[in-house]
Amino acid sequence: MENLIGRRLEEFKVQAYRNGKFTEVTRDSVLGKWGVFFFYPADFTFVCPTELDDLSDFYEQFKEIGCEIYSVSTDTHFVHKAWADASETIKRIQYPMLADPACVLSRFFGVMVESDGQALRGTFIVDPEGVIKAYEIHDMGIGRNAEELLRKVQAAQFVAKYGDKVCPAKWKPGADTLTPGIDLVGKL
Repeated sequence: MENLIGRRLEEFKVQAYRNGKFTEVTRDSVLGKWGVFFFYPADFTFVCPTELDDLSDFYEQFKEIGCEIYSVSTDTHFVHKAWADASETIKRIQYPMLADPACVLSRFFGVMVESDGQALRGTFIVDPEGVIKAYEIHDMGIGRNAEELLRKVQAAQFVAKYGDKVCPAKWKPGADTLTPGIDLVGKL
């Protein structure tokens, strides 16, 4: 698999469903702020609504740190609306639900399962310049944790701001960081 760290978003234009309306999302519209592209296999499924609901619970905290969430599946924006109409869980989602029926985003991010016509569970943290800073990809049946994702975005933001410092395991804002150097070698 190709390493995606440091890869810059390519031009794209997709339809989205958000708060009862259809909108268009492009590469240019996501630049200028941190973003999380959160791929899931399909609407009207089982693990997916639990993940999207978990993200919804933390959405205000993501917004507070200047990060937008973009959930993405290969379903159309019409299917996203139908799912929101049918499910109280999905109806409360405030972030954009991107439609990728042409699989442009799913292929760019390397999560497309061609034989299934669906995306794996891929999570990608993208900086304001559109550069991928972190990602993880799960199999279809393994759900993710929004609280840990929030922590990872916060760590990526810290490292971007203070390039001479790094965040150790389980780091959270306000905790000690490390300044790499020869004096730390073998002492941690």
